[in-house]
Amino acid sequence: MTDLNALLEPGMLVENPDRPDWGVGQVQSNIGGRITVNFREEGKVVIDGNRVTLLPVLDG
Repeated sequence: MTDLNALLEPGMLVENPDRPDWGVGQVQSNIGGRITVNFREEGKVVIDGNRVTLLPVLDG
């Protein structure tokens, strides 16, 4: 399985499939598998990329 989280860069929009109530979030940083995301409804959250695969939100 490809590690989609490794492709995430600051500024990209993502969703956490385990927490859809958080809404869309913007990646702030992605360092060593720890991904900081600022979600609309939850605020800034640090995600363990080894445990949660974030889904990119594509424009259009």
